[in-house]
Amino acid sequence: MTNSTSRRALAFVVAAAAVMSLAACGGSSSAKDDKTIEFWDPYPQKTADSTWQAFVEKCAPDGYTVKRVGYAQSDLLNNLTTAVKANNAPEIALIDNPKMPTAVDAGLVTDIKAAGVDVSGYDANIEGPGIVDGVQYGVSYGSNALGLYYNPTVLQKAGVDPASITDWDSLNAAIEKVVNAGFKGITFAGISGEEGTFQFLPWFWGAGGKLADASGSTAEQDALDLVSGWVQKGWAPKSVATDNQSAAWDLFLTGEYGFSENGSWQAESAAQEGYEMIPIPGKDGGVAPVPTGGEFITIPTQKNMSDEKLAATVKVIECLVDGDNLKSLNDEMVYLAAKSDVRAQQVKENEVWKPWVKIVESASGRTTDVGLKYEDISAQLSEDLQAALNKA
Repeated sequence: MTNSTSRRALAFVVAAAAVMSLAACGGSSSAKDDKTIEFWDPYPQKTADSTWQAFVEKCAPDGYTVKRVGYAQSDLLNNLTTAVKANNAPEIALIDNPKMPTAVDAGLVTDIKAAGVDVSGYDANIEGPGIVDGVQYGVSYGSNALGLYYNPTVLQKAGVDPASITDWDSLNAAIEKVVNAGFKGITFAGISGEEGTFQFLPWFWGAGGKLADASGSTAEQDALDLVSGWVQKGWAPKSVATDNQSAAWDLFLTGEYGFSENGSWQAESAAQEGYEMIPIPGKDGGVAPVPTGGEFITIPTQKNMSDEKLAATVKVIECLVDGDNLKSLNDEMVYLAAKSDVRAQQVKENEVWKPWVKIVESASGRTTDVGLKYEDISAQLSEDLQAALNKA
């Protein structure tokens, strides 16, 4: 990571202190209730009477209480930064996966494996963003993914066989047929910021792009030409420059569009509407990699956690991801599990997940290869995407 060696060294020292639990810092000197495990997550929409709240609270070890606090995704990391500085951090925090290098660089989270959490058996591609310089700072329980939804009724009327869509040329030919048949083409989210970049990455990666050399690359230009070309030709609405993923999905739900790039979290809704999904094609064929989504369970930096409290914290985490609970957790979040055997269980119980398995298994972490640099890379990709869409 750029300019972060000294920060990581400090974080390592603090993390080691947290795991070793120096007795001189523990006990009565702590202002926090030693029998309460505070748990922060980015799901404020999940209220106190939600199944998620009950699920988390049931993982409290004997003699302990889990106190759950939900923050907006955009606020959680800032609040965690303040809490760590004040030595009042929660025992557990769920952090959005592209923010993991930032959290590590700032010394906010500790080595979760050294703390005693079993990190074996998880998919490497999903866990990648949580591993920085060979140290694992979090456990990802699952991931969502992006796919290309289509309306079978529209495609049938337009004379399009979805199986014929194998690359960008055949996708463009299909969209053109849909539009010529009197329907609208495709929706996607090109909004400024990470959400728009998230949806742009499959096209960039599908053109052979590498994040380490993204802006100005041939792959970036090819992907920009593709998506802005849809707008220029009238195949995609001009609103894509400001549409988030929810807005793009709402447009698709009108039944007027042939295609929509959107997430696995819409799979159930799509099935109810009779919509289906194919993987996003690469420029010259094959399946384009998509970015992994989801969060990492972390143990924030503490200066005064006792060995007993740390052991209880580990028990909460392992309860969340152990055995049947891992499946329940992913079902709750509408994710595909980060373990292949649990994914197989999900597919067995709900066929809607079947076409998503290969997509998740070939997905890539946004920060896995570039670490902290991803923030600037993403911002530049977003700026370039906005320029291309607004010019179209």
